[in-house]
Amino acid sequence: MHIMEGFLPVKHAVGWSIASAPFVMYGLHSVNKRIKENPEQRMLLGVAAAFTFVLSALKMPSVTGSCSHPTGTGLGAILFGPAAMAPIGAVVLLFQALLLAHGGLTTLGANVFSMAIVGPFAVAAIFRMSRMIKLSFGVSIFLAASLGDLLTYITTSAQLALAFPDPAGGFAASFVKFAGVFAITQIPLAISEGVLTVVVMNSLVRFNARELQEMNVTDAREARV
Repeated sequence: MHIMEGFLPVKHAVGWSIASAPFVMYGLHSVNKRIKENPEQRMLLGVAAAFTFVLSALKMPSVTGSCSHPTGTGLGAILFGPAAMAPIGAVVLLFQALLLAHGGLTTLGANVFSMAIVGPFAVAAIFRMSRMIKLSFGVSIFLAASLGDLLTYITTSAQLALAFPDPAGGFAASFVKFAGVFAITQIPLAISEGVLTVVVMNSLVRFNARELQEMNVTDAREARV
């Protein structure tokens, strides 16, 4: 993650693009509707998009044809819901492919699916479950952001394994190989992303407490993460 330009077979590249398209279109509709109803949230949306762009641009080499990096989608998924991150992630990945040679156009659909769809939906689900079992706000954010990061890379491993199954062990053996190599760099990166997301959310709660309460991200008792 990101899978580099031209690395996936054509059928896989097209298939992942088709799978990602409905999420991006619905997410764009959702974001436009929300901003029209709550124009004061534009700044927070910009913070979430910038956070995603900066963190996901910090790459290091990993599996051949891919790289390892934080995703940055956890903050936006917690603030605005997972659907909003599909178009935001698509734009971020497009700019990185064009300006930073990070990822690619043919693999854009696959990268969007793992980083901007699976990751954010995992973050939202983990955050909600953590709050339901009464974990603290900070712990909930940490778990959601870090595990969402890891699930993004599990998805990328599955994408690569589907495209390049092991000659002897098939998909399962290939998946274990890809995921194992990713784990070396991604586990510490996921932990770091979880901590950083807590720090950023702490600042937002401090300066945007009422707005976050209105967005149902925090409640009145949580003055700080």
